[in-house]
Amino acid sequence: MRNNLQFYIDGSWVPPVSDTVIDVINPADATVAGQVAIGCDRDVDIAVKAARAAFTTFSSMSVEDRLGLFDRVISEYQRRADDLALAVSEEMGAPLWLAQQYQVPVGLGHLQIARAALAEYSFNSKIGATEVEQEPIGVCALITPWNWPLNQIACKVAAALATGCTMVVKPSEVSPFSATIFAEIMHSAGVPAGVFNLVHGDGNGVGNALTAHPDVDLVSFTGSTPAGIQVARNAAQTVKRVHQELGGKSPNILLPSADFASAVAAGVAGVMINSGQSCGAPTRMLVPAERMAESAALAGAAAQEWIVGHPATNAKMGPVASEAQWNKIQRLIQSGIDEGATLVTGGLGRPEGLESGYYVRPTVFADVTNNMTIAREEIFGPVIVIVGYADEADAIAIANDTDFGLAAYVQGEQTAAARVARKLRAGQVTLNYADMDFAAPFGGYKQSGNGREWGKVAFSEYLETKAIIGAQEAA
Repeated sequence: MRNNLQFYIDGSWVPPVSDTVIDVINPADATVAGQVAIGCDRDVDIAVKAARAAFTTFSSMSVEDRLGLFDRVISEYQRRADDLALAVSEEMGAPLWLAQQYQVPVGLGHLQIARAALAEYSFNSKIGATEVEQEPIGVCALITPWNWPLNQIACKVAAALATGCTMVVKPSEVSPFSATIFAEIMHSAGVPAGVFNLVHGDGNGVGNALTAHPDVDLVSFTGSTPAGIQVARNAAQTVKRVHQELGGKSPNILLPSADFASAVAAGVAGVMINSGQSCGAPTRMLVPAERMAESAALAGAAAQEWIVGHPATNAKMGPVASEAQWNKIQRLIQSGIDEGATLVTGGLGRPEGLESGYYVRPTVFADVTNNMTIAREEIFGPVIVIVGYADEADAIAIANDTDFGLAAYVQGEQTAAARVARKLRAGQVTLNYADMDFAAPFGGYKQSGNGREWGKVAFSEYLETKAIIGAQEAA
């Protein structure tokens, strides 16, 4: 049993103000994996005050000293990699191979990319006789989700550290174990007291208190679009900056020139990995209408290769993270059936032999129209929908016909793929399944959020711009 019953505030582990504790459920078998304390507005106030007190000194720390701090954090993160992988596997059901090869390394990648960006970043520039300075914005509330817990904690913390901000982190109460280890990493690395603070809790309590707190200067939130709307409302009372990475329903356009055998299989893999719990997953596969039957057969065969099992067995796919998530996915699969989509493989219920735990059958729907619920709502599970299009213009129109705009994908001849990509309303477009680039900005259009994370572009979210007019003689 893992018991996360203290918060990390002002450089120490401290007991919470209240005695509210909830169970953390292991989604692999629905047993209790541990407990986590749930904070309140008074815990938030203590943590924000610690961050505010630390800001004056930390914001003045030299770039060289911050680089040294990054080096120590990176070293400690690498040292605790195995502990992090086990925690992620237990708290949100990731198979151990996925935790070791993806969940933990992506967090490390963000730290390393931010460190490299900081080494070359210029915080000052000149426009005529005006000196333009970029200064840390202040105290940041960093609210992170459960699906890629280390990815989201690391990319936010890295940008805040690089720019000289202090922070209060609220991880998801669904996945608190890895966040607690991350706090231990920060402590062992010698992050100054008050710079990094961790308060466990839920959205209604800690989340609302953080986003409304008058001494918080920025809120960086990753989660659902409805929750993001509430965050923005809370933050508006004090006109603080809000940066959000929200939901997605990303199109994956297969042009006629694509190699369908490999493109369909890779598209299915992009949805199935992490049990479909990725906001930027290519969940809407768009194919030429005349190739619907071929694409459906290829997708069904590919999905059936994603064998589901207990994370400890190193199965290809584990459970989804919670009972609430499992129920939502079942509801949406049922809606696809009810609205007339063709169920190619998968469907309702658990896979055979997995009676306990929150396992979902890898599911493919074909003959989907873009007005169906399964084409409009973010399912956040191992479910892919295949939509037919008439021509390139129709594919672009269907791809853009969504409330979201986080990511998009295009497969086919490179020049044509790039031409299509430029017409898509999404914050990040990947051509021909290119490798992930942690230095590339990540964020969404429309209801997928605002602002950008990852790499040096993320720094601007955490900086204020000051113009000092007349500071220099004009050239």
